[in-house]
Amino acid sequence: MNKFVCMGRLTSDADIRYSGETTIAKFSIAVDRRYKKDNETNTDFFKCVAFGKLAEFVEKYLNKGTKVVIGGRWENNNYTNKDGVKVYDNQIVVEEIEFAESKKNDSTPKTDAPKKDETQFTNIPEDSDDELPFN
Repeated sequence: MNKFVCMGRLTSDADIRYSGETTIAKFSIAVDRRYKKDNETNTDFFKCVAFGKLAEFVEKYLNKGTKVVIGGRWENNNYTNKDGVKVYDNQIVVEEIEFAESKKNDSTPKTDAPKKDETQFTNIPEDSDDELPFN
């Protein structure tokens, strides 16, 4: 069985290409690896590729820093380069992808959003009892 599941953040915007009518998205994710000693972390970087509708989803909704959970298969991507040297590489062929955090957990503040002051109330005039929908 070849099943790979991990959670991490995109290291950059995806590289989108088209082969005929098929969309191809190549990207990489950074995944933290925890150590038992003092909760130290180390980071692993995984190359990923998505095809078709999944690649279109990546193109439309994901960008650098987006936290995602991906599932897929680990695949060798070995080839011989133009100099005749054998290059050993591997990647995750993404079969499913989900957001790992909501948009409101985004740590970048939105400067154009109006600030809401919940401490101010509107005073209702005393002579407006007849206009209120409740008594």
